[in-house]
Amino acid sequence: MQDIIIDTLSDGIKLLPFLFVTYLIMEYIEHKTSRKARKVMKRSGKWGPVIGGILGIVPQCGFSTAASNLYAGRIITLGTLSAVFLSTSDEMLPILISQKAPANTIFRILLVKAAAGVLAGLVIDFMIQVKKGMEQEELRIEHMCDHQHCHCGEGKIVKSAVSHTLQIFVFIILISFLLNLLIGYVGEDMLAAFISEKSVLGPVVAGLIGLIPNCASSVVLTQLYLEGVLGAGSMIAGLLAGSGVGLLVLYRVNDNLKENIRITLMLYGIGVVMGILIEMTGFVF
Repeated sequence: MQDIIIDTLSDGIKLLPFLFVTYLIMEYIEHKTSRKARKVMKRSGKWGPVIGGILGIVPQCGFSTAASNLYAGRIITLGTLSAVFLSTSDEMLPILISQKAPANTIFRILLVKAAAGVLAGLVIDFMIQVKKGMEQEELRIEHMCDHQHCHCGEGKIVKSAVSHTLQIFVFIILISFLLNLLIGYVGEDMLAAFISEKSVLGPVVAGLIGLIPNCASSVVLTQLYLEGVLGAGSMIAGLLAGSGVGLLVLYRVNDNLKENIRITLMLYGIGVVMGILIEMTGFVF
């Protein structure tokens, strides 16, 4: 129990700087920028998926939590959010480095994840643009503030940012503690056995494991691949579907439950399809 509490607090504290900076930027946008400046920023976001896909491979789930908040305020597009979620590496990169995986193996894995995120993000944004035309969604920062009851309208940017940050931090800590408790009870070994026993449906099962909003999923998937238990496709399926706690934060800050579920299913579907394709081609990293 002591280890679970320490791990939960440690993971949560790592996110605090990302959360605070994100909300500080959002509050600044809301309070300081003009309507014209907002429109310029929105229209310049067509390369968002490319930037998001590159940032996502940094071994921190802080970018995915930031992306969730920015998307809830409609500052970034769904394509950019998807690119960040799909490319997010969470604990994968530290595990690969600590296990002394070959540099070219690490590079290829990161490249596949980033490429999948960028490509999916660009396609998603293109499809939405075709469906809705050139019309852009309005920023929804005010709506998100009302949803979280943070009294942002008082005009104090730092105070409002701190309020947002603390609310999300407490939410992450509570949910992460419950997940860590569950994983601690079940055991990572049992989780690993469950995946490896389903080798025929590896990508399908690994994708489900990847959806667990906890770093344990990326640790297990990466470790099993390095040990030769999982194929490259299964590992990629799980790692693409996983987005750290970013998905968890999305459900908290974006009050459109149906949209959140669609995003979850989309991430899972993309991960599984990519995993199956890699397994079919026999590709190895």
